[in-house]
Amino acid sequence: MSTDPIRLNKYIAHCGVCSRRKAAELVKTEQIKVNGVVELNPSYMVQEGDKVEYRGRVLKLETKKVYILMNKPKNVVTTTSDENARKTVIDIIKNKVSERVYPVGRLDRNTTGLLLITNDGDLAAKLSHPKHGVRKRYHVILDQPVSEEHLLQIKNGLTLEDGLAQVDDIDWIIGSDNSEVGIEIHIGKNRIVRRLFEHFGYHVERLDRVYYGGLTKKDLPRGWFRPLTPKEIIMLKHFKA
Repeated sequence: MSTDPIRLNKYIAHCGVCSRRKAAELVKTEQIKVNGVVELNPSYMVQEGDKVEYRGRVLKLETKKVYILMNKPKNVVTTTSDENARKTVIDIIKNKVSERVYPVGRLDRNTTGLLLITNDGDLAAKLSHPKHGVRKRYHVILDQPVSEEHLLQIKNGLTLEDGLAQVDDIDWIIGSDNSEVGIEIHIGKNRIVRRLFEHFGYHVERLDRVYYGGLTKKDLPRGWFRPLTPKEIIMLKHFKA
């Protein structure tokens, strides 16, 4: 590593273990050791020569940055590992990518669509922070047509159990019987799209993320993945979408 000190949670993220936010949780839950001693402060400044360990493995900074776009299939969990032995997004790429990487954000196990996987901790932190307003668009298929009244109420913003849920755009999919909806959001609340419709008694039968921060699923079949182009990486780092 460089001679410049680096915050512990940022160091862990740059080792390709997880995002900075998740790294802070690992520290606070006594899963990280520094020089053989459990460290509980995510802001601890890692110095040159410090030995940082996670699950008995010494962490090393990733020098090669990796950026992967996946069209996530159904029945796959968005984690690096799963205690219930379910298939993860990392299982899909493990034979093609040697670097330690992790998903940015999360898609539910039954939600399909665009997912970014990387070891760039700075970019992951930027894309995950609400203040940057990364836009995400979903194709939603429901068990019944959505009424115009409910569509308008969702568009105007609903107050759910965890506060106001603001929607950037929502409309029926042209050609459907109004049971298919396109919805665009930038907030990152847990299961937010499903909860918006469940609020009115609808059941989401299929949920597919078709747009993420300027990236689309063009030429990327379900279950496939590809590296980002240099142009796409620059776009995300200087996010304007």
